[in-house]
Amino acid sequence: MQQVTIKNEFLSLTVLDYGAVIQKILSKDREGNILNLVVGFENPVDYLEDQIAMGACVGRFAGRISNGGFNLKGRTYKLYAEDGVHLHGGKAGFSKKYWTFDTIEHNNEPFVKLSYQSPHMEEGYPGHIKASVTYKLVGNSLHVIHMATTDRTTVINLTNHSYFRLDNTNSIDHYEMRLECPKILETRDNLLPTGKLISVTDTDYDFLIKKKIAKIRLDTPFVVSEVGKKVAELYSPVSGILMGVESNQPAVVVYTPPGFAAICFETQNFPDAPNIKSFPSAILNPGETYNNQAVFTFDLVT
Repeated sequence: MQQVTIKNEFLSLTVLDYGAVIQKILSKDREGNILNLVVGFENPVDYLEDQIAMGACVGRFAGRISNGGFNLKGRTYKLYAEDGVHLHGGKAGFSKKYWTFDTIEHNNEPFVKLSYQSPHMEEGYPGHIKASVTYKLVGNSLHVIHMATTDRTTVINLTNHSYFRLDNTNSIDHYEMRLECPKILETRDNLLPTGKLISVTDTDYDFLIKKKIAKIRLDTPFVVSEVGKKVAELYSPVSGILMGVESNQPAVVVYTPPGFAAICFETQNFPDAPNIKSFPSAILNPGETYNNQAVFTFDLVT
């Protein structure tokens, strides 16, 4: 397993080739203490046993797909499913693959670029996929750029699955969060979307005005109000760290895992888009380039 670290005056980023995992994002709090802003394993080998995609690139399709597959151009593609739900690319998705470090640049805007080639019908998906993810430090921001091409029509939905924590406490209840997301996808008990978008007004999901997370726990696809703009802010009054999230994707799945204090912002297309015609298309054709860009910015509020 290979490990690469890049840094600038604000941030230090450590990445693994396995799963294209973000192992560490180091920054300083208002007291000057260095914090790792993502939950991760200190020993890279431990990621081999990880079952929650900690810090990894998730694909071919992040999120859930219903019916154990999808139809595309008149053909049915069967996918691995548990209780009818296909999750995060299957049994051995992109988060469990060894990626290749293509470029490592230590300049004023350091970056690493990793790539992975997914053969036709891997995990049941059509098309030979050439995927890449670039992690770039620009000032106090981390840019995450997923790109992919295919040799035949397929579906794709990639995201980074980092579990963020902005201080060393054992709770996220005191975190203050704002989401530029006026609607959520209605979901069933198995978290598959029904196809209906519902307003967050007068619900626990209303974070349009910043408020404490408190006891609210989420595994929820939020609909972004304006693609390409800031979609989320998260603030810890303990550390003084304010994290902003920008994305060119139509949704962000906000996930608060049980068992430890952290929160995911999975910028992506709508879950189950291959099966719900009214959702934004997840289809990638030959000659097209999939491009998912997210920016995570870390400021200090004194």
